[in-house]
Amino acid sequence: MQDFIRIHEDDNVAVALRPIAKGESLTVGQYQVTTLEEIPQGHKFALKAIAQGGEIIKYGFRIGYAKEAIPAGGWVHVHNLKTALGELLDYKYEPVSSALKESEHAYFDGYRRTDGKVGVRNEIWIIPTVGCVNSIAQALEKKAQKFVGGTVEEIIAFPHPYGCSQMGDDQEHTRTLLADMVHHPNAGGVLVLGLGCENSNIPVLKEYIGAYDEQRVKFLQCQDVEDEQAEAMKLIEELAVYAGAFSREKIDAGELVIGMKCGGSDGLSGITANPTVGAFSDLLISKGGTTILTEVPEMFGAETLLMNRCETPELFDKTVDLINDFKNYFTSHNQTIYENPSPGNKKGGISTLEDKSLGCTQKSGSAPVRGVLAYGEPVKVRGLNLLSAPGNDLVASTALAVSGAHIVLFTTGRGTPFASPVPTVKISSNSKLAGHKDNWIDFNAGRMVEDRTKEELAQELFDYVLAVASGKKVKAEEAGFHDMAIFKQGVTL
Repeated sequence: MQDFIRIHEDDNVAVALRPIAKGESLTVGQYQVTTLEEIPQGHKFALKAIAQGGEIIKYGFRIGYAKEAIPAGGWVHVHNLKTALGELLDYKYEPVSSALKESEHAYFDGYRRTDGKVGVRNEIWIIPTVGCVNSIAQALEKKAQKFVGGTVEEIIAFPHPYGCSQMGDDQEHTRTLLADMVHHPNAGGVLVLGLGCENSNIPVLKEYIGAYDEQRVKFLQCQDVEDEQAEAMKLIEELAVYAGAFSREKIDAGELVIGMKCGGSDGLSGITANPTVGAFSDLLISKGGTTILTEVPEMFGAETLLMNRCETPELFDKTVDLINDFKNYFTSHNQTIYENPSPGNKKGGISTLEDKSLGCTQKSGSAPVRGVLAYGEPVKVRGLNLLSAPGNDLVASTALAVSGAHIVLFTTGRGTPFASPVPTVKISSNSKLAGHKDNWIDFNAGRMVEDRTKEELAQELFDYVLAVASGKKVKAEEAGFHDMAIFKQGVTL
């Protein structure tokens, strides 16, 4: 196993890949360094003396300024490093070539829907229009398990607290997201469960849903019937019969849409797990597939790397708006734009938002940006897409699903058990986490600093994703976890 890594030849810090004791003598390229204090795993140490106000360089880019003089071998972290980021910025389009070569086809066993869409699961979803019927939805989930069998894989309720007492864009986004959920191809059948007096009632929501297959989507307004659970069970039985007629068939991997997200990151996330996902993304895109990158606030400080990979000036302009709209969202609520990273991130070795963002955007690989999506907007073009959503793990992962992701790849250095509406693959940045939380972690990218190359891990991850797309359950599914979180953006009446 490596003891440390200098990520880029221009870096003036290296990252400890194991805890390094005070007084250890290390040779890092042309530098001979003796550590002046203990350096925790994932944390940075200076390769040469850095003056007060000097730039700290990691990933080949500035991640902040030294708050005080830092001697060679010194620990570099929040106590002596501060962000260099400001507020709104002006950007210039400086495109870089990032086209990928096509690679040979690959296949998985999925479900072809009547509208031509592809699903990787054949589930029945119960979607409340409003939080008032959450308990009914959850009771129905339990009662309806008797219909699971054959190719009907699960029956799942997705409770949420919204659908009423909302205004303006906040209400519009809830309606859009719920409509997107109805159309998701991982659901072989959908029961939309309403109350009757809510703002986003079923007649209103139907306007957002648009055309739908009446065999696949059923509606029940609880206030309209005497026994809502009995009536709902009749509808779920009909949906089970319909969904049970689908079976898996061979489908080109070019039809896969994969969401990419990180959370509970540590100092190794941008070195192991995120680059592995980036290489996976390039591999899938080379086969005609699609990936979606989100958590816009964690692009701040690395956004120009994405902007300059935009295929057209129009996409560049949309990416500028993507970034600045989120900055304006923060300032409109009188909040600091750069109140990041989290306490867990800092404990894991991430010191500034630039540090976090440069690691986060490693998940995008090297492909050109071919689409920029608003929150709740379905993906339309194949290739790499950027999606507007916050950094919150549950909200962002749900946003990826409703924009069309069949599976979400979630990298983490700290670990988390949560799920999303679609299979959520947990990828650890370090082997310690993978061993400690085997019941959470599906894939260990920490092996990159032990005995695997990035390319080997990317191919292994690709094969694993094909297995998941073909029906293999991830750890969160095995535990019965399914989460949905809507982005709350306005006042509550």
